Amino acid sequence: MARLGKRPIKLENDVTVSIDGQKISVKGPKGTLQVQIGDQFEIKQDEGALTVIPRSSSKELSPDHGLYRTLLLNAIEGVSKGYQKDLELVGVGYRVQKKGNGLSFTLGYSHPVVVPETEGISFNVSGQNKISIVGIDKQKVGQVTANIRRLRKLDKYKGKGILFAGQRVKLKAGKSVK
Repeated sequence: MARLGKRPIKLENDVTVSIDGQKISVKGPKGTLQVQIGDQFEIKQDEGALTVIPRSSSKELSPDHGLYRTLLLNAIEGVSKGYQKDLELVGVGYRVQKKGNGLSFTLGYSHPVVVPETEGISFNVSGQNKISIVGIDKQKVGQVTANIRRLRKLDKYKGKGILFAGQRVKLKAGKSVK
């Protein structure tokens, strides 16, 4: 049995959970999320806590036990606090602007790169080179962040690209001349 999966998840006062078979709906002040769990598990709600319980004691269920507990925990945290990732553009002429609900990047290409809005995700731009990606779904926030970072990957020789806020870059040495 998984050790992480055994831990109960404490519910915050402003979060309500409704269980409909294998579909769990989590509602909080920031919104509502749905989590689908496998048939081999059941969810019990007792006195402000959720517990994921496997229906059999098979060793193959152990990884899934921790996974479903973590998915529920992420949904509860998302609807109560939300998730945020901060990015910085490092490079001469690299800029970002908010266009409607999407973003328009100038990244040294011959054309601006436009990132359209995503449902459930909001962008906050401060200055010309800082972006905050905010949402309640941890997976969506991470995926949108990864897609934006992919627009201009980190150049390890010059230290340019789209980086996480506060990320340190160890520069590689260039060619050495004898």
